[in-house]
Amino acid sequence: MTQEKLFFIQEVEVRYKNVTPKNERAKIQSSHDANEILRIAMGDLIDYKEAFYILLLNNSNEVLGVSKLSEGGITGTLVDVRLLFQIALKSHAVGVILAHNHPSGTLRPSEADKSLTQKLKKAGDYLDIKVLDHLIITTESYFSFADENIL
Repeated sequence: MTQEKLFFIQEVEVRYKNVTPKNERAKIQSSHDANEILRIAMGDLIDYKEAFYILLLNNSNEVLGVSKLSEGGITGTLVDVRLLFQIALKSHAVGVILAHNHPSGTLRPSEADKSLTQKLKKAGDYLDIKVLDHLIITTESYFSFADENIL
């Protein structure tokens, strides 16, 4: 490779900046706590179009951050496992809570929801990042995979 071609190699930068003082971080003690934080992050998207978020947690279940992983259409959104764990690794998260909304208002997880959850849990196991829960959020309520023992 010539030296001139080296100038055309792309630089990759992934950035996480912690701006919340440690004593002010929210702590997740239940699916209800996670729902409250994720509901704020989702805002108006909850009943508009489907989106997928991750809640990033440290070893004390304190919130390091919330990240929107994808935004799709009315009935679905795509999740890239590599991007999800790239964010978790960069933020030094030891646990994540997955979440997406169902604009239709149904709280029942689809087979695709269940399959994706297991796939992400397995990937997390390899990286020592725990998938603690997966919430389905609607305007009226939420469904927790962990509360229903299907995680």
